[in-house]
Amino acid sequence: MVLNSVIDAIGDTPLIELSRVCQILDLDGRILAKLDYLLPGFSKKDRAARSIIEQARADGSLIPGQTVVELTSGNMGTGLAIVCGILGHPFVAVMSAGNSVERARMMRALGAEVVIVPQAEGGKPGEVSGADLALVDDAARRITAERNAFRADQFGHAGNPKAHAAGTGPEIWAQSAGTVTAFCDFAGSGGTLAGVSDYLSPLGVRCYAVEPDGARALAGEPVRAPDHPIQGGGYAMSVLTHLNGAKLAGHLSVTGASARNAARLLARTEGIFAGFSAGANLAAAIDLLRGPERGGCIAIVMCDSGLKYLSTDLWE
Repeated sequence: MVLNSVIDAIGDTPLIELSRVCQILDLDGRILAKLDYLLPGFSKKDRAARSIIEQARADGSLIPGQTVVELTSGNMGTGLAIVCGILGHPFVAVMSAGNSVERARMMRALGAEVVIVPQAEGGKPGEVSGADLALVDDAARRITAERNAFRADQFGHAGNPKAHAAGTGPEIWAQSAGTVTAFCDFAGSGGTLAGVSDYLSPLGVRCYAVEPDGARALAGEPVRAPDHPIQGGGYAMSVLTHLNGAKLAGHLSVTGASARNAARLLARTEGIFAGFSAGANLAAAIDLLRGPERGGCIAIVMCDSGLKYLSTDLWE
């Protein structure tokens, strides 16, 4: 089959059983990994980027040739750079200096204008806090107004969770032949978790939010350690619009070290070269099989590629 453009290649990623990981760790149950790092922009954010832009063009909130602006850790920006480039929209990505340099280089290669925002006082390269994200949001709002642009707004636009309710969730259910009993995801914008939960929860699948240890704001805990190395999420935001009303079975926490070790385990044992948040999802799934979901079948998403972290300590 020949596709019209790479946009049409967004979706239908493989679902892989992590049998080697489960065997090595002597886990009672199964873990299934959705390989969204194989999407054209090497991350799950391609799904939301396509959905938001297509919905905005359809409802007239984005007109032909209009500039698109969005804050990003790099993944959403890469997806938007691809979609906007093909559909004829200039794209401006606004990103914290705390994110890995590979992401900015990739977005520029895809035709995006990339604005790098300095980190908040005390910020550490490789760690993006809620304070850093707030500065990026301020810059994105200013640029949107100055250029009369369309703000993609991944934290608020309904196209984000819709992409996962219509795509990721149904794909997981069909590919697993309805055997999945639980799903967990590291919360960034909350779009993946909200959309997948919207589809899978009515089918009896228990869905869990994953946050960094010390920054479990969604779980209602005091934030004592907002800095962590898991890029793309864990911003210690107590409210995420997309998760309002989401049916969650619970909240899980992972440390930066456990996410790093799990990502390395994926690479060594399963040949899956994924990033920090994929490691966080695997670490959380392991905890579930050792605890409340023992004997079950846990689905997780491989959120992005390990190639986006070569400048970090993930692969030292």
